[in-house]
Amino acid sequence: MAKPKTEFALNQKVVYPSQGVGKITEIFKRDFKGEQVYFYKIYLEVSDMIVMVPAEKATALGIRAIVSAEEAQEALDLISEDFETPTSDWKLRYQMNLDLLKKGTVKDIASIVRCLYHRSKVKELPILERKLYDNAKKLLEDEIADAMKISVKEVEDMLHARLEPLGAKIEKKPVYSDEDEDDEDEFADERDSSRDSDDDDEDEDD
Repeated sequence: MAKPKTEFALNQKVVYPSQGVGKITEIFKRDFKGEQVYFYKIYLEVSDMIVMVPAEKATALGIRAIVSAEEAQEALDLISEDFETPTSDWKLRYQMNLDLLKKGTVKDIASIVRCLYHRSKVKELPILERKLYDNAKKLLEDEIADAMKISVKEVEDMLHARLEPLGAKIEKKPVYSDEDEDDEDEFADERDSSRDSDDDDEDEDD
């Protein structure tokens, strides 16, 4: 049987934006709207989830191959580089970092980790940003571990060694105020309402 002409190969490790490192466990054909379409079945270990993606749409969805060891090292080095202090407007900062996470390059994810770690040393992160930071850090650790063929624990230590000097330079300020919490609840409600509206639009399209 001839191998399907697809960008990614069976058993290849790939990165699914916002979801993490996955492995292509199957490439198969399925009838879709009267045409035979190739699909990837991708297993995402971090969430113990399987997703099926049309092969021709994989690139548009941002699915990409694991970076090289050299690119992984560059992402690690970026953590230690000087950068512009992030805005104090957490809503704007959150949206900017969320957009970077959706782009999903390893350097974008490293930038999120650096930015939010820096901010956490100035002022405790709101819950939404803390979740974003934890997610980005996990994504970064997993990809670098795969790229450099080392354990996640080793990557954690490497990140820690680069982040701690950054944190030592910054004076810790008081925990964020109740106003920040109220703003966060309002912002989360706005995002949920927007998502519900989008879902309604999708239902109408169907």
